[in-house]
Amino acid sequence: MTPIKRRGLGGTAMALALTAGMAHADTIRFWTIEEQPERLAKQEAMAAAFTEATGHEVEVIPVTESEMGTRATAAFAAGDMPDVIYHPLSYALPWAEAGILDPDAATDVIEELGGATFAPGALKMAEFDDGFASVPADGWTQMIIYRKDLFEEAGLEPPTSYANVEAALEKLHNPPEMYGFVAATKVDEAFMSQVLEHVFLANGVSPVGADGFAELDEAKTTEVLEFYKAIAKASPPGDLYWDQARTIYFSGNTAMTIWSPFILDELAGLRDSAPPTINDDPTSAELAGKTGIVTNFSGPSNPDGAAFAELNFLGITGDANTDVAEAFVKYSMDEGYLDTLAIAPEGKFPVRRGTDEDPEIFVKEWSKLPVGVDRQASLVDLYGEDTVDELVAGLDVAQRWGADVGQMALASKMVNSQVVNRVVRAFIDDEIDAAAAVTQLNDELGAIQ
Repeated sequence: MTPIKRRGLGGTAMALALTAGMAHADTIRFWTIEEQPERLAKQEAMAAAFTEATGHEVEVIPVTESEMGTRATAAFAAGDMPDVIYHPLSYALPWAEAGILDPDAATDVIEELGGATFAPGALKMAEFDDGFASVPADGWTQMIIYRKDLFEEAGLEPPTSYANVEAALEKLHNPPEMYGFVAATKVDEAFMSQVLEHVFLANGVSPVGADGFAELDEAKTTEVLEFYKAIAKASPPGDLYWDQARTIYFSGNTAMTIWSPFILDELAGLRDSAPPTINDDPTSAELAGKTGIVTNFSGPSNPDGAAFAELNFLGITGDANTDVAEAFVKYSMDEGYLDTLAIAPEGKFPVRRGTDEDPEIFVKEWSKLPVGVDRQASLVDLYGEDTVDELVAGLDVAQRWGADVGQMALASKMVNSQVVNRVVRAFIDDEIDAAAAVTQLNDELGAIQ
């Protein structure tokens, strides 16, 4: 691809910068959680391109995500930190507070690239003091996937709100041929936790605030509970999680479900291990053509809505060779950004949309990157520009419990306790009423430290 010129660096300035870099070439270490061989090879190729451009070497070091926290803490204590870390959202604020990350360096990078070129929701989650803890690199937003052909035939609006979903259930739920929804109901699955957090966020409800636990508002939480009961009652019986949600949607027997964007290549018949079964051709893109996508979803008490997002960041450490580390992160988010996204385009949406000169260049080029395993096609060819726009728009309003108030650690403990899953399941099974459910949620979540 043609390199994209960096904001603020003209040709002469760039040449001087690269000449200076060649004269004082250094080696930096880069930790990454993308450790699968193919993804690692793509990162090494991008690092090699950075070396060719600047003379600085980058040692790419894979780190298992579940071990990242322990490794970083130990390296920090030993004074042996890498220079740059590709890390998930959950570490951004805690590491900045602990001194593991250098917020000033991250803020410098974002300001030089242009803060307005980043998705607002992603930047909001990275806010730290008067700057940013880490540089948002990529992410994905959870989706309501729905049969837009059936919605259009029935004269229904897209399922962008509780009310629109409930209206669709009234018209389309006709089991066993067609279920209105496949809602997550298996309490010991993380999938149910993610879906529930999405539904709670949609109505502006969170159990954490700036000071820790925040008591749930009974009226707003009751709206959440009643909505979740409605979609659960319109779902097949049993303990449902990601597998049934995908299988039943792929067979054409549900109008809606919630899933991550990693379903997009499978939905189009590009992965033999998970083919759509709506017709006799497992390689058919028919179902993809009949599918619509919603990322920003709203409840009656939160008309602006929210999107549930998983984000990854490029953090510059407190012990880094700061100049070279900043240069590498800027390269990864500019000239090398499409290479960064190409590691897994279906799950790496561009949180940086473009440049000052071309505000949508990264979105446009990302949408053309091939996805799929056994066959490949681009997202824009499969789903069209409107769906691509919807996918990335979710990052504008991306949220997670505790992310905007520095309480993700507490929120994670609450999620992992599965209290919300258990209480909601008891409510949808008619074992307790809404008032009792809200009381139990507040009592049990409030006890988590």
